[in-house]
Parts: sequence; C-alpha cells; structure tokens
Amino acid sequence: MIVADTNLLAYFLVPGPQSRSAERVRAVHRVWAVPSLLPHELMNVLYQHVRRGVITRDEAIRAYKRGTSMVEISILPIDPVAILRLSEQTGCTTYDADFVWLAKELDSPLVTADKEIL
Repeated sequence: MIVADTNLLAYFLVPGPQSRSAERVRAVHRVWAVPSLLPHELMNVLYQHVRRGVITRDEAIRAYKRGTSMVEISILPIDPVAILRLSEQTGCTTYDADFVWLAKELDSPLVTADKEIL
C-alpha cells in the first residue's frame, strides 16, 4: 500500500506526459490510500483540465468516479495538531501536510511528484 497524492491519481486518470509513470506505480502498488480531502482536490484538478480544454466535463465526471472508486479513502480522524505542526516545519500547505501525515500514520510511502512535498 502507498499513500497517493492527488496529482498521481490525476496523472493516472487523464492522459498526459506523466500517465506512464502513474501506470507503472499502479502496476506495482494496487492499493492506494488517500486522505478524506482527496475527492474535493481531485474534482478541482479535473475542473482545471476541463477549463484548459484537456478533457470534457463528461470525461471529468467519469474520471472522478473512476478515481474515487480505485482508492481507499481514509476514515482516520485527522490530527489537526500534527498536520499544523508538519505545515509549520515544512512550509507546505495543510492540504499537502494531510497526505504526509496519513503516510506517517499508515507507515506507508507517499508517492508524489510535488516538489514542495519532496
């Protein structure tokens, strides 16, 4: 199991230059855990693709349904103190820190291409 960030999931769902890398990750790691904020973030990323004309609204809806069905959305109650502490220590947003926190809680690697998180 890995913790997958929103962009990894989007790379897997929307054809583009990073899709092959995301497919390789999926071939090795079939279980992707995500924090509970993922559905909201994924919808926003897909909307950005619609806005830029990369995909249609209907394709975004299908990608959203596929994406949310292929991940394990965490039911762990978030620890706001730990997440805020991570944000303070790293300068990352609390959204990004949520993924880092979940990876630590699950003792699983976080797979991301986000340079700020890395």
